Formats: sequence, C-alpha cells, structure tokens
Amino acid sequence: MRLASPWTPRLAETKGPPCQRLVAALAEDIASGAVPGGARLPPHRDLAYRLGIGLGTVTKAYGILERRGLVHSVRGRGMFVTGLPPRPAGIIDLSINTPPQVLSDRLLAATLTRLARRLDAGTFGAYASAAGSHAHRARMTHWLGLQRLEVTPDRVLLCNGAQHALAVAFAVACPRDAAVLTESITYPGAIALARQNGHVLTGLAMDDQGLLPEALERALRFRAAEMSARVLYVTPTLQNPTAATMGLARRQDIVRLCRAHDVLIVEDDVYSIFAPPDLPPLATLAPERTLYVGGLSKTLSPGLRIGVLAVPEALVGSALSALQATSSMASPVTSMMMEEWLTDGTAGSVAASICLEARKRCDLARTLLPCGRVSASAAGFHLWLPMPVTEAENVARRAAERGVIVPSPTMFLVDPDATQSGVRLSLGGPPIGALERALPLVGQLLAPGDVQEQSGFARL
Repeated sequence: MRLASPWTPRLAETKGPPCQRLVAALAEDIASGAVPGGARLPPHRDLAYRLGIGLGTVTKAYGILERRGLVHSVRGRGMFVTGLPPRPAGIIDLSINTPPQVLSDRLLAATLTRLARRLDAGTFGAYASAAGSHAHRARMTHWLGLQRLEVTPDRVLLCNGAQHALAVAFAVACPRDAAVLTESITYPGAIALARQNGHVLTGLAMDDQGLLPEALERALRFRAAEMSARVLYVTPTLQNPTAATMGLARRQDIVRLCRAHDVLIVEDDVYSIFAPPDLPPLATLAPERTLYVGGLSKTLSPGLRIGVLAVPEALVGSALSALQATSSMASPVTSMMMEEWLTDGTAGSVAASICLEARKRCDLARTLLPCGRVSASAAGFHLWLPMPVTEAENVARRAAERGVIVPSPTMFLVDPDATQSGVRLSLGGPPIGALERALPLVGQLLAPGDVQEQSGFARL
C-alpha cells in the first residue's frame, strides 16, 4: 500500500502559467521544510485533478523539479522529495552576500554527469577565445535579453566572475588619471579596485533611490577642471549595500547628465533578477557609453563563476585587449554548465526560486526587526540599516559577541572620514531557523531612539 503524500497541493500566489506556479509552490515548501526529504508527492493524475490543471502541466512541473534535484522518481512507486542538504550549526554569518541556497547535490551531480558525456579531452585540452565561444556568448546574450538588455554576441565578453568583469570594465573606462564618481556608500570590491589602480574616487550623495542626479550634476559642473577623464560607477538595482533601486525617471536623469558631460558609465547589474520588469538597465538607455557588468553568482549560485561584460561597439577592441591581459579564457567546464542551465530552463527556474526565497526572508526581517527598519519594497537578499558610523561599529562588535557576524560599516565608505554609514544584513546564506535567531539579536542592539525609515540614508 502506497503512503499518502503529506503535501497539501497548491499553486503559488504569483503571476505566470500553472506550471511555473506549481514549481514555485513545491520548491518553496521543500525549502521551508513543510515537505520533508523522503516525502512522497501526489501522483500526476491526482494532483492534476485536485488543482484543476492539465496532466501535462504536472508532468512538466515534476520534470523541472527533478532536473533541479529537488525531487526524484522511483520506478513503480512514484515521485519523492530529495530535500536540500543540512547546514552545520554554529556562528550565524550575515556578512557574506550570497543568494539563498536552492540548488541540491542531486542537481549538480546530474548536470556534471550530462557534461561528462559531452566534454571530450580535445575540447578540454584546448584554448577557446578569450571572450568565450560564440555559442556561449549567444546563450548569455539571450539571458541578458530576459534581463531587459538587448545586445549582440559580438559585444559580449565572458569573464571569470563579475568581479573580473568589473576589473576589465575599469581597465577600459578608467585611465590612470580618471576620476571615478560613485555612490558615497558602495560595493567594497569597486572601492578596492579603484584604489588599487590609482583612480581618484569621489563619493556622491544618495537617497532611497540611490545616487542623486543633482549630486552628480554638481560634481560634473564644479569639478570639471580637475577631471581630465570622468567615469561613473553605479549600481541602479538593489545597490550594495543600501539595497536602493532607481526608478525609471532617476535612471533617465543619470543618463541625460552623463551624455551632456560625456561621461562613461560602468553599470553593476549583478542583481538584475530583482529589477521590476519596467526598469531597463542603463546600458539599454545609453548603449553608446555604458559598460555593463553582470554575472551568475548572485542570480544562480556562487560556484558558477561566469561574469559578463557588455560594451559599446567602439570599445570592443579595448575590452578584448584588457580581458586577454588578465585571463586566457573562462573555465570551459563552467561555461558548459552555464550553457546547459540557460538552455534547459534550469537557470530561469532557479532564479525564480531565489526571488521567492529572498522575498520570504525580507518578510521575516520585517517581522523580527524594529518597525520601520525594513522597507516595504525590499525584495533582495541583503538589507541596510542606516546609522552613524560609531553606532554601526558598536552594533557589529556586540553582534559578534553574541555569535552573529555582520560586515564592518567602514568597508562601504568611499570617504574613510564619513560619519554616516550603517549595517548590512545578508539574509541569503543562513537557513531560515538561523535567521529567526539572529535577527532579533540584531534588533535588540539597535538604539531605541534611532529607528529610521529607509529614507534615513538620504543625502549620505
């Protein structure tokens, strides 16, 4: 006699076809532990009848989940939940900005098995183009199109991660005497890269949408004599660390100023999957002057070290030279894995699950942190708690004493002497149970009279 399934069938409360909604619902319930590993899932026909959907829809959804390694079929018995691997207990690390883990050992093993059948010694032992094969670049171009960036494969270069792509972009856009303008609080990897290369880094004021156009205009107008070359490094979507996202009008204002003052833009769009569908990248609004940096580590998995750099046609040659100076080629195995996941739909399914899981974690943070600390629109896997530098350092120190690790508030500051910063909480890495323990501890450390709305970092 077959065991009944413990899962209560449902479709996710999201837009999209029934297949996607069924995949999202099951993936969410498996990740949360509502459906434990080893649990039997409803038979195809029974599930189709109970949800009022087609049998083919159930078959397709189960197939997607099986390719991702979340479920597996047993001949003659049915479909069972594989579950995610357990994570070790101990210190809760909220300092590393990694996406929620939605991959499984089974998915990775199945992918590598398929790659083993395709990869021969001759291909593995040969050098490919430094920019990546045409087939791999074309597949990445299609993925970028889903992120609202229309570009041709000849303008796309594959790199060894987004940080490598950013380094190549800086090498192309920023001569030694270039002034790099950016948000006053920004990604530490960009700060380190600019300083390593001897660039003059200038931080500009921000509000709850990120970089302020008037701050950019002021810097361009009143400091023009000091700037022999000017470059803007900016993250329009889910800015790191503040999680600010620019609206369309803000993006258009930034582009207008850069055109008027002949400024090149280095756009960091590694969180592209979190952008609303009506928000185009800056590279779409200003393709002639934007070097677009993306990657798959923040949207699929940190182990998929594939970065992408899309450049204006006039800069392709310079970008290729800079790429060849830093790397012979992206890993062929990783490139093949990227190609397979982008082709068979795994990438889209995993990205959708990461977005759902990130939203759930933001909802949890809204519940467990003091009222007003988390924006109602927060949807990524990191949050920003704005506060003075001295207070942020105190929170970080006291949190570490209680076993919760958060990054140093000074690592995000363009101006080391700035007095305003904050605490970034990376919600993607720890399991939900660990977040339920860590977030109240952080909340208890916040100064009672300092509960600020997200707009609290205005004019930083």
